[in-house]
Parts: sequence; C-alpha cells; structure tokens
Amino acid sequence: MIGGTRLKICGITLAKDAYLAAELDADFIGFILFPKSPRYLALADYEVLQANLPAGPRRVAVMVEPSAAELATALAAGFDFFQIHARADLELPTVAAWTAAVGPARLWLAAKLPPGTAFPANWLSLADTFLVDTFHAEGFGGSGRTGDWSGFAKLAAAHPEKTWILAGGLSPDNIVAARGGSGAIFLDVNSGVEIAPGIKSPEKLRALVSALGA
Repeated sequence: MIGGTRLKICGITLAKDAYLAAELDADFIGFILFPKSPRYLALADYEVLQANLPAGPRRVAVMVEPSAAELATALAAGFDFFQIHARADLELPTVAAWTAAVGPARLWLAAKLPPGTAFPANWLSLADTFLVDTFHAEGFGGSGRTGDWSGFAKLAAAHPEKTWILAGGLSPDNIVAARGGSGAIFLDVNSGVEIAPGIKSPEKLRALVSALGA
C-alpha cells in the first residue's frame, strides 16, 4: 500500500518490471492473457516468466470472457486473482460459472459499460471486487483514456461492502487528481507508465508512486 492506496501495475511482460513493481511496494501485478491485447502474454510464456518473478506483489490473470477450459488452465498456473472483463449484458450463468470456478474472493469483475449504461446489479453477489475501466467500443479497456471519476465514486458509495478498483488512463500526471475525484483507494495503472505496450518506464513508475505517497 502506498499513501493509503492499493496499487496494481498491469500489463507486465518482463521480469525486470515485476521486480521494480515489488521494489516500489505495488500490491499486485497483472498479466494480460487476452490475445487481442498489445500487452498479451501467452500462458506458456507466463509459466516461463513465473520462475523469475519476485515475492511480494500478488499475481492477477487478466482475461476476457474466458471459456471454462481457459479459466481452468489459468487457475492451474497459480495466479492469486482473476480479473475478468465482460460485456455487461452477458448471460448471468456464464458469469456465475466464473465465480464457481475461482470463488468470489479471487474474482475481480470488470463490466464493459457504454456511457449511460447502468452497472449490472445482478453481478454484485458474484464477486467481492469490481474494476471500473473507461469504455472502449473496440475492446475491453486498455484505451489509455480516463473515465468517469464521479460515476466511480457514486458506485463505490452505493456498494461500500465491495472493493472497487479504478482503471483507465492513469499516469503520474493525473493520479492524484484521479484519486481525489473518484475517492478510489485501489488504483490500476498500465499504459500511463509505459515506454511501449508491455514495457514499463522506470521513471514514470517512480514518479507515479512518489505522487501517491506524497
């Protein structure tokens, strides 16, 4: 925890970036197992990388509407948590099957919510943690654009029994404003601390952590 805020550094593809995340006291590191992401890390490559990862940050598998077999394979790889992005109107039994596979305490649900769309309230009983990312019509997050911070604050206030994670375009330049505007105490950073997709910038990461801890 940094300055009272939990931090996840997502899109890790290199051991050196994972070690820097650990050095900076990040709570979580994320690995994107979605093939269409520019930060995609194949599960076989993660398993090779796994032997060189630091102790400390918990490991999060980031997936998009995985099949039962895909989720079972990721579960067997030893991830601590499973961040699953999905359409908000996805059939509820599909979402419930993810809960049954990994348990609500290890499942982080991220609904793809077009502007003006209500959060799927029937998801609330299926996970303990929810991630709110900026809507991206062509994909599932990863747009690098900031989102609706006040809307996040309203969601978190309406359901304080859940853990809420803010994502979307967070960088050293806006991280303090994002935390203040959203009230978030759990932040997820990715493209805003990169040199290139999947390659983190030590300077940007240090600047972001410094801003959070100030």
